[in-house]
This record gives sequence, C-alpha cells and structure tokens, in this order.
Amino acid sequence: MSKKECIAMLLAGGQGSRLGALTRGIAKPAVSFGGKYRIIDFALSNCSNSGIGTVGVLTQYKPYLLHSYIGTGEAWNLDERGGGVSILPPYATETGGSWYEGTADAVYQNIGYIELNDPEYVLILSGDQLYRMDYHKMLDSHIAHDADLTISVMPVAWEEASRFGIITKDEDDRVLKFTEKPTKPDSNLASMGIYIFKADLLLAALKEDAIDQQSEHDFGKDIIPKLLGDGKRLYTYEFNGFWRDVGTIASFHETSMSLLGEQPEFDLYSKDFPIMSNASTRPPHYVGPNGEVTDCLIANGSRVYGTVKHSILSIDSYVGERATVEDSVLLPGARVKDGAHVVRAILGENSVVEENVNLGSVDQTKDTAVIGDDVVVGKGEE
Repeated sequence: MSKKECIAMLLAGGQGSRLGALTRGIAKPAVSFGGKYRIIDFALSNCSNSGIGTVGVLTQYKPYLLHSYIGTGEAWNLDERGGGVSILPPYATETGGSWYEGTADAVYQNIGYIELNDPEYVLILSGDQLYRMDYHKMLDSHIAHDADLTISVMPVAWEEASRFGIITKDEDDRVLKFTEKPTKPDSNLASMGIYIFKADLLLAALKEDAIDQQSEHDFGKDIIPKLLGDGKRLYTYEFNGFWRDVGTIASFHETSMSLLGEQPEFDLYSKDFPIMSNASTRPPHYVGPNGEVTDCLIANGSRVYGTVKHSILSIDSYVGERATVEDSVLLPGARVKDGAHVVRAILGENSVVEENVNLGSVDQTKDTAVIGDDVVVGKGEE
C-alpha cells in the first residue's frame, strides 16, 4: 500500500453514561443530533472536507447501530479504494480479548492498522464532539513547526478551565506545560483532544506506554506528559470556532436549542464545509391544516398536526392533533399523540407520549425531562 500523508484514528467507543437514557442502547457517537444527523457525522464530515480519506473508527460500547450507520463510508465520500472508513472493534488475541483501557490503549490495540497504511502523520480524534474544522490547516501548522505532536486548543472561560486539560505555551506556540484539570489554571487554553503526531513517534510512544504498568494508557494523562518530559517538540494549534462536547443532558439540550433562531450559533447547512449524513431519503415533512410551527428545525418524514414551538423534530417524528411541543427535541421516530403537552424535554428514538399526557416543565430550575428510546409514557407516569 502506498505511503499516505495523514490518516485519522477516530475514537468512537464511548458509552456516554452522563447522557443517561439516550445512550442506554447505543454508543454516544451514534446519538441523533440536529434533526437528521448523528454526533459522529461531524468528525467524519471534517475528515472528508479536510481531504483525509483514510479513517479508522475505533468502536466498543454497543456498536451495532454505529457500524450499520457508517456502512461503506459513501455518505461522507469516504469509500475510496485503498482507504476509506474502516471499523476497528476490540478483538481477541492469543492472550485473550479485553476492552480498551484508555484512549492510548485503544489506538495501541489497532497499531497494525497504522502500520498497514504507513502514514507520515496520524490524526487522533474523538467521535463525540460537535464542531466544523479543517484538519489540513492544523496539519500545515504541524509540518511548519516540524512538531512531534500538535495539540488543537481553544480558549475557554477562566472559570471553566479547571474542567479541561490546560496548556501553557510560549510566543512561538510551543507547549511549555500540560496540566490535566488544574485547580488553579495558569492558562485558559484547553486541549480539545485533537492531536496530530509524527507517525513514527506515535508508534514508539504507544509501544513504550503499553508496557508501563503504572500508566492509565491515556493520551492526556500519560502520553503527552511523557513526551513533554522527554523534551519532544510539542506545539499548539488554536481553534476559535463553535465546539461542543455534549456530554450531559443539559448540554445536549442547550446545544440543540442553539441551532434555532435566525442566526444560530452553528450553521448545520454550510455549503462550503458541509456536514454530511447517512440518513436515508425521506419525503418532505408535512404540517397539517391545524398544525402550527414556530422557530423550529423539522426534519424530513415528520408530520405535525398540533403546535410546535422552538423545538427540533428529527426524521419521522409525529405530533398529533391538539398536541403542543415546546423547547424540546424529538429524536427519530418519536411520537407525541393527540392532546399531549411536552415542554423542555428530549424524547428518545421511537418513544411515545400517549394522549393528553403532560411531560416536562417550563421551570428552568428543574432538569430537562428525558425519555429513553422505545419508551412509552402513559397517563400517571409523567
């Protein structure tokens, strides 16, 4: 196989346990978002738009929907011969099989995929973040600095900095210090968990880390501090666009609502750098004669016979006669039956709110109501 400039390793095995009912049956990167998309669409689209045509997707937790959704990679123009998307699940070896112990271990267990493709550089990504980024610009910066490792960073609010891996750099963007979740941060540049390595250095670092019994086999906790301590050339690449890790129900709901309005925070439909999806073709959405839709994102296949305000209806959603849906997200196939009232809620895929049920609250001090996939909410259960 001919040598490639850069390949991507996309970490998509996360359970996303803080999303509760939404990830009970599927991995976090497979969760529906923004009407017709799934969270993993963003990283795959970024790879395609950045000209990175070889992507290994490392799966683990409940991967079946994710596997079938990715398919051949054609939806993201990632189905080229000699490259494209490859699904890389954990597998048994002569000494047995085990789940990935950390982010670095996940890549180490698939080191053969990197060696087979023989790239000059390896891009490490997370499959559960929402953003639009040209990785080739980051690669250009990496090459210009002759960096061993480039870490994508973005400024965060100082009061939020202790939640992230924080990087201190000099005026030439070289990393001076990396601190995982510092109590007193001396910088507000947060690591985004997006890395570009020189391939040879990455392979050597992973092999060394794999035999270190004191290591947690994590890029942020182990690999990066070790490389920094060894005096390797670590640089930052600053990103200033929209970026979210929707790790909680509150952030999932808040980020979904930010897609609405005349000037949304994130434009899902940019033609210059499109977010692509493998959602199958559906007929246009339908609003009935008594239906009313205000400030919403309504995906194809949805039918609205009631009132929907400031909400997102994913593909094949249904809102019945006299039903009201406000400030809510209906995931694919969710149904709100006649006379029901749903406010500040997230309804899982193919869930049902029965007739005349009231679900959720306008009270901002209360948690967003969440219904899991395939759950039916009847009278007396709200």
